[in-house]
Amino acid sequence: MDKYVYKPKRFFFIVFASTWGCWLLAILLNNSKLLFPLLFLGLIAPALTAIITVFTSKNEMLKKDFKRKVIGFYRIKPLYILLPVIVFGIAVCLSIGTSVLFGGSPKQFGFNDDFSFSIAGTSALLTIFLASVIEEIGWRGYGADALGSKYNWFKASLIFGFTWSSWHIPLFWAEGTYHYGLKEMGILYVMNFLISAIPMTFIQEWVYVKNNRSMFATIIFHMFLNFMQEKIAMTPETKCIETIFITIAAVIVVLTNKKMFFETEHVGKLLEIQND
Repeated sequence: MDKYVYKPKRFFFIVFASTWGCWLLAILLNNSKLLFPLLFLGLIAPALTAIITVFTSKNEMLKKDFKRKVIGFYRIKPLYILLPVIVFGIAVCLSIGTSVLFGGSPKQFGFNDDFSFSIAGTSALLTIFLASVIEEIGWRGYGADALGSKYNWFKASLIFGFTWSSWHIPLFWAEGTYHYGLKEMGILYVMNFLISAIPMTFIQEWVYVKNNRSMFATIIFHMFLNFMQEKIAMTPETKCIETIFITIAAVIVVLTNKKMFFETEHVGKLLEIQND
């Protein structure tokens, strides 16, 4: 069987062109009936690109690897889903505690009654669920591995962090989205979102690699993150503090998993290394 060569530049070019094309069209048309369909098309672009790239590759090893990442539940190590959840929980508690120390409300330790956004009448909970599943199919289905096949997991995470952060940019002008609400509050909150995506990428990559590159594991964690970020009653200011603690957590994760992040044994032969 011929060895498969990942093409990260082509993948990310197609993803950005299709996603941004749909989202910018939605913004320019400013039509409430077309808003959700166009935003949804942009959202699924990474997943569609990954699926088409994989299943038109004529490489059986790549196809088998994709299927195994989706349905290979036996690959999951529950400890490496629980630990990131605990790390995130500690970061949130420290963030709220710091806020309270400087006069913030203790009510932030509670939960919101509802979600902060909806798109064209579509449930925010459904949006969070779809975003978690669809994004991970695209990013872990091909994107993360395409970078991981070229670089160690530290450099791959850094590149992907900036890429993933930038991918969201048009949403700040799409009315009804969470990101649009941040823009309305001010540039500080926009910058906080874009910056926070980078350290969070290292934690998500930790989940992915430690669970034997299980896409299912990252979907669970991504869904948990999105849900809790919406339901925990943190103020926008506290979420800025949270970015500091998430960054500290990411540094600790990297330092305590240096072998994982800096080894290069998988580079150039990611598909050949079986983690079963």
